[in-house]
Order: sequence, then C-alpha cells, then structure tokens
Amino acid sequence: MGPTRASTLLVAALAAAAVGWLLISGLYYGDNGLSIPWLPTAIIAALAVLEAYLAWNTRSRIERRPGHDPVEPLMVVRFVVLAKASSLAAAIFAGFSGAMLVWLAIETTKSAAEDRPSAAGGLIASVALMAAALWLERACRVPEQPDDEKRP
Repeated sequence: MGPTRASTLLVAALAAAAVGWLLISGLYYGDNGLSIPWLPTAIIAALAVLEAYLAWNTRSRIERRPGHDPVEPLMVVRFVVLAKASSLAAAIFAGFSGAMLVWLAIETTKSAAEDRPSAAGGLIASVALMAAALWLERACRVPEQPDDEKRP
C-alpha cells in the first residue's frame, strides 16, 4: 500500500463536483424550502479535529517522545486505513460542496444567499479533513533509522 496520491484526490473531487453541479442545477428551484443542512459540515469538522489529534499523538508515540506510551503496530495500520478513507471521502465532499458553492454564488434568490454559508462551511470542513487525514497518514510512517543505510 502506497501513500495517497494528490491526483487520486483531485480526480475524485472533480468527479464529485460534476455530479454535484448536475444535481443542484436540476433539483434547486430557489425559494422552495430546500436548504443545505449544517449537520454534515459539523460532523466533517469534528472528524478533522479528531484525525489531527490522532496524527499528533501517533507521531509522538512512534517517535517515543517522553510521556507517550509506545504505539501498537495494529493500531497504526487501522489509523492508516482511516486516513486513506477519510482523505478520499473528504475530496468527494469538497468537490460536491465546491460545486454547490459556485452554483449558489451564481443564483440570485434569497434562498441561495441563505445557503451559501453552509456550502462554504462544508467546503472548508472537508478541506480541513483532507489535510488532517493526509497528516495522519504521514504520521503513521516509520521514521528512518540512521543504521538502516548500513544494513546490507
């Protein structure tokens, strides 16, 4: 398993943006009572905070800094799987939220103006989750040892 590539996340975000654009242009009719909820944004933001903490804590435990217990290898594998899944999900949500935000910026209805903050919040939260997930994935790497180069 290799590190998550930026191209994978970019393609996922662009595909989700295309789908999001098509959905919102077909389903959003202005002042019909349809509004974008804040709950997904709050959940994604909470996940971003959690994964940022896990990244900081895991890196400290892998480097065996004073005051931190050693980390179990199986737990690190679980964190890597979480980080890879979260970064892809965050890229998809970022593309979808970005498309909604652009669409709502073009619309001139009162309802669109009221939905812009939740779409912007979704975009910001998903970019934060993507960054935290990539940080967690990087934090789970085993640091190189100075004597690794001397081994045959």
